[in-house]
Amino acid sequence: MELNAAFSPLLDTGTPLYMQVYNYYKDLIVTGKLPPNTRLPSLRRCAEALSVSRTTAEGAYLQLCADGYILSKPKSGYFVTDLFRPQKQAHAPKTQEPPAPQYDFASLSADRESFDFNLWRRYLKSALRQDERLLSYGEVQGERDLREALAQYIAEKRNVVCTADSIVIGAGVQSLLHLLCPVLRDRRTVAFQDKAFLQGRAVFQDHGFTICEREADAQILYTSPSHMNRRGDVMPTDARIALLKRTTARGALLIEDDYDNEFCYFDRPSPALQGLDGGRHVIYIGTFSRLLLPSIRLSFLVLPDSLLTRYREIAPLYNQTASKAEQIALCQFIRDGHLAGQIRKVRKLYTQKARLLEAAVRDAFGSTAEVSRGEAGFVVQARIQVPWDARTLEHRARAVGVSLRAEDSAGGICTLFLACSGVRATDFPAATELLRDVCFPSSSEKSL
Repeated sequence: MELNAAFSPLLDTGTPLYMQVYNYYKDLIVTGKLPPNTRLPSLRRCAEALSVSRTTAEGAYLQLCADGYILSKPKSGYFVTDLFRPQKQAHAPKTQEPPAPQYDFASLSADRESFDFNLWRRYLKSALRQDERLLSYGEVQGERDLREALAQYIAEKRNVVCTADSIVIGAGVQSLLHLLCPVLRDRRTVAFQDKAFLQGRAVFQDHGFTICEREADAQILYTSPSHMNRRGDVMPTDARIALLKRTTARGALLIEDDYDNEFCYFDRPSPALQGLDGGRHVIYIGTFSRLLLPSIRLSFLVLPDSLLTRYREIAPLYNQTASKAEQIALCQFIRDGHLAGQIRKVRKLYTQKARLLEAAVRDAFGSTAEVSRGEAGFVVQARIQVPWDARTLEHRARAVGVSLRAEDSAGGICTLFLACSGVRATDFPAATELLRDVCFPSSSEKSL
């Protein structure tokens, strides 16, 4: 147990020193900072840490024992008793976290069948056998061999113009944005095409950027052309070219978050904005959390040459956030061709699941819902008229174990967004029937 540096002896000159030590520990115990069965420091350790004599510490401990706050166990030390519960619990209302939903259509969790854990485990074990390499901290910009593999991969698959030197690796998109904000110090206004990306907005606001609602007012535009909104709409190539012309004409920068580009079900993935621009005015962001597993926090950004000098000035001030072992494993995973195989596997699985979920929603809701699938992602949409707003519907569904996202539309219509990846396909019929009962709890409301 580490002692609280807030203790300062002799502040209360009217109280004996041993009683000051006594009150210090008593406060820790009754407030719950020292829970029952916690072992107190030895008398010698207590005396050294609090700058008192061993006799003073012993006197405080004996008084704590006498009052029942602690007890002495021979040859073991002093331990907090369970006779005193934290005072704050006596008046604080009991809080209980809501249970996890039985059917989670809201998150983008991975399907168990989407990933070969045994294969990945072999690559991790291989990485962990590189003893000498793991004895040092990872490279600030990310492991060199992984950046080289990434540069080749995204050049071939997404036509991204880059080298290993222009790639920066991090543990998730948010950590990369925290690194990117100081690089963009000369541009202080940013707009988001997808207003639902609250995490990104929060990062820029924390760094003092002004969030603009209009694209034309911002010096930086954050866009996800392969998944522009909850519906999973994909920006057509002609619209991408027009966007590039608008932003470059007024000297603005684009941040292209290219997540979900592998999951464009109905068409081949559209070319990356970064490649169309030649890498001059676009910051490209990619991630493996969706393609591999959400728990594998590996993302990367590609910086234009105009920002590399500024990045290298501040790079030594930031530690690498991504696991070095996972970077080593992913590098070999890519080089051995497994990433391409993983894309094919995941696309096939989630395409099939999206179709099954779409059919289940149609069976459950019949003609009361207009059902469709987005161009990208794992999301099935159901437009339906219900007697509540979207937030109320989300709460009602959560109360019966169904988690989903909903959005109010014109004409009293509510659009449900159901991601298929986190729910087993065999559970689709039961889950959608339960959701139908939430939307129409009585026969009279089914006619709405």
